[in-house]
Amino acid sequence: MAQPDNNGKKKWVYAFAPGKAEGGADMAERLGGKGANLAEMAMLGLSVPPGFTITTEVCEAFFAAGNQLPEALKDDVLRALDVVGDTVNARFGDETRPLLVSVRSGSRASMPGMMDTILNLGLNDKTVEGLAALTGDPRFAFDSYRRFIQMYGDVVLGVDHGAFEDILENFKNLNGYAADTDLDEESWREIIAEYKAAIEREHGAPFPQDTGEQLWGAIAAVFDSWHNPRAETYRRLHDIPDDWGTAVTVQAMVFGNLGNNSATGVAFTRNPSTGEKEIFGEYLPNAQGEDVVAGIRTPQPLTRKSAREAPETSLELTMPEAFADLTRIFDRLERHYRDMQDVEFTVQLGKLWILQTRSGKRTTEAALKIAVDLAAEGLISKDEAILRIEPTQLDQLLHPAIDPSAEHDLIARGLPASPGAASGEIVFHAEMAEALKAKGRDVILVRSETSPEDVHGMHAAVGILTARGGMTSHAAVVARGMGRPCVSGAGTLRIDANAGTMRAGARMFKSGDIISIDGSSGRVYAGKAKMLPPQLSGTFAIVMDWADRARRMKVRTNADTPRDARQAREFGAEGIGLCRTEHMFFEEGRILAVREMICAEDEEGRQQALDKLLPVQRGDFEELFEIMAGLPITIRLLDPPLHEFLPHEDREAAQVAAALGMDLMRLKNRVAELEEFNPMLGFRGCRLGIKFPEITRMQVRAIFEAATNAQKRTGSAVRPEVMIPFVAYRREFDVLRQVVVETAEAVERETGVAIPYDVGTMIELPRAALRAADIVSGPAGADFFSFGTNDLTQTALGLSRDDAAPILSNYLEHEVISTDPFVTIDQRGVGELVKIGVERGRGAKPDLKTGICGEHGGDPKSIAFFEGIDLDYVSCSPFRVPIARLAAAQAAIRRRTKRVPDGSD
Repeated sequence: MAQPDNNGKKKWVYAFAPGKAEGGADMAERLGGKGANLAEMAMLGLSVPPGFTITTEVCEAFFAAGNQLPEALKDDVLRALDVVGDTVNARFGDETRPLLVSVRSGSRASMPGMMDTILNLGLNDKTVEGLAALTGDPRFAFDSYRRFIQMYGDVVLGVDHGAFEDILENFKNLNGYAADTDLDEESWREIIAEYKAAIEREHGAPFPQDTGEQLWGAIAAVFDSWHNPRAETYRRLHDIPDDWGTAVTVQAMVFGNLGNNSATGVAFTRNPSTGEKEIFGEYLPNAQGEDVVAGIRTPQPLTRKSAREAPETSLELTMPEAFADLTRIFDRLERHYRDMQDVEFTVQLGKLWILQTRSGKRTTEAALKIAVDLAAEGLISKDEAILRIEPTQLDQLLHPAIDPSAEHDLIARGLPASPGAASGEIVFHAEMAEALKAKGRDVILVRSETSPEDVHGMHAAVGILTARGGMTSHAAVVARGMGRPCVSGAGTLRIDANAGTMRAGARMFKSGDIISIDGSSGRVYAGKAKMLPPQLSGTFAIVMDWADRARRMKVRTNADTPRDARQAREFGAEGIGLCRTEHMFFEEGRILAVREMICAEDEEGRQQALDKLLPVQRGDFEELFEIMAGLPITIRLLDPPLHEFLPHEDREAAQVAAALGMDLMRLKNRVAELEEFNPMLGFRGCRLGIKFPEITRMQVRAIFEAATNAQKRTGSAVRPEVMIPFVAYRREFDVLRQVVVETAEAVERETGVAIPYDVGTMIELPRAALRAADIVSGPAGADFFSFGTNDLTQTALGLSRDDAAPILSNYLEHEVISTDPFVTIDQRGVGELVKIGVERGRGAKPDLKTGICGEHGGDPKSIAFFEGIDLDYVSCSPFRVPIARLAAAQAAIRRRTKRVPDGSD
């Protein structure tokens, strides 16, 4: 709800000016991140141009009224606009001292470039002449006017921005101009006339001369941009709620295009790629802010150090006083916000103005270093450092690097905009990137420069390459946030997206050709480069150590092979939470024995085939026990339906029949006998073990013989956890537990070695969760529960994961669900079943061990839920183990400190 002002009215407008403000950094929910931070900086006395912020509640009212601004808002805006004018000695709409303003969006979560901005608002045919006379610089005035017409025409009036670009480029080509800065006053007058003609032609009405009409149109358009496709895509990718809405900030313009002692730039207080404590950023002299982020001109570096080849072009040397002010402000902002900041600034006639600050997007490598360094500097605690890192972004650290010792075909160099390396097919359009990603193909999105409309293609691509733009361009910032390798500003490339070609010198590349990019060095190679595995940084180990000390839950891995187990151990797994024994059967050399077992007509025939499988399965288990060196290993007995192991195509069936020495028709009949209409709910799991106990006996014998051998060889205690899958009834569990006990006792008699063990079950059916107390009760009850949330989600929601994509897509579109329940657990449904299973199980057996082994075990939001219901461990794929370790620590810290995740960490 909007806060009332002193007269009891809704307060929808919050003003700020240097030294005073009506808001602050703690009001991001109402003022958006931009508005809240502008108010905070104003209160700190920094040089912030005066302005005011219209709250997110107005955004809500705007959409509720059918995209109409509330009438009550207008008086408040006009009063606030008068105050801004008084502060800067100008008046909105005045023909001699015109006040010009920017109109910007601002969600509580940073969404760089996703919503709309309008600069230089307040110019018309008369006020532009007043601005020219006031500044004594007609070229500047008309340059600003053409920028405003172009931006307003695109954002508010819906005229394609390409129409304006074509007019400008054609004019420059016809008149021999290379850069926008070469154009004089008369040139801009001609272009403005063409711009206005294009608007009247495309829009059906003249460009508005009334400055009030301009203002209301701009405010409405910025609110409306909350629901543009690129913003909606960005929110979906970054899990930002649709109902947050955006604030709108209206602020007095300061001008970086007032000549060579004016400039505009974007800077980070630390290096967003490496985390080093050094100023990192770029600027453009005689330009406005959109020129930097849009990548239209290649910017210049801020510091002498980063301008290695031409230090005299750096801001540090060209405008030393402004640079010194910027350095002091950076230090103050970092200490105040206790985080690395992303700052937009303008230098107007030598004076520095700060236009925005926010926590900067950074790579995971940088995030780790910054968090560790800030903790070492005493600005944040270790717990805060842990909370500062987004767990899913740890995937960035697993990116490969290009092998420097191998020979590669270098075709271009650009800027190292986002680290990591990638190889893929060239695509020139975002839609094609998405289409090929859906087919499982790796693509590199190649553009002259990216724009916010490309965000879905950037997400689909494994890497991004642009010919223009700098280290703070749209491509660079978004790629770093997404964890995609990016090379920007590769200026020797000639890209023609319409023709589907990229020229590098004399060589031509087309859509579908393979290239490789190195986002750490800025190099571009033809073909698929040789890669090196990732190297985890020292700060990764520090943060993981802090996380391990902070978390309560253990983190295990889902591993079926020695290779997976070794990888998981390297990533810090504390055991195996799910070993799917059937995956071992699919390997070449084993599948024939499995098929022989399935096709056997009696128990004797099945046993002969099982005798062939016993030694290979025992060998697999021995290796897993040795790799895990005494850590717990949960081994699930055979689960999938038998027909999955049999051939279904005639050609393969004929080969299998020949290999087995079996009549082809008999094999086909056996396949038909085992076929099920709904195998997910068919003859699988414990149902197989009860029907064919000899399969269970073979697997259990392999487990205990392997445990005995491994314990003798390594000297490490081994305690296998035998898991019976797909249990719904206590009697199912009892029947197979008895087989396990008898087999374990037989191996003990034969070897003279007693191996301690547990027998538990996978809870993947709603009935099992509801009857948890029955399944664990008594000394012969289940020793542990492992929740198989993949199948539990399917059975609880009546939704097959294999067929769910179109249904879930439709449900997300219609807001039936907010997240994919196979990615993040459905807490109110499936999660409630897990909670019931834990509570009822522990009610009957207080020391019951409980864990999760579905895909949700590696999802941070699901892990937070599992922490809240006191699961003992989560288990996930090897490459998600670091993510789970960090997420479990964050969940424990938030639970301990009663902090609720709000996106601000």
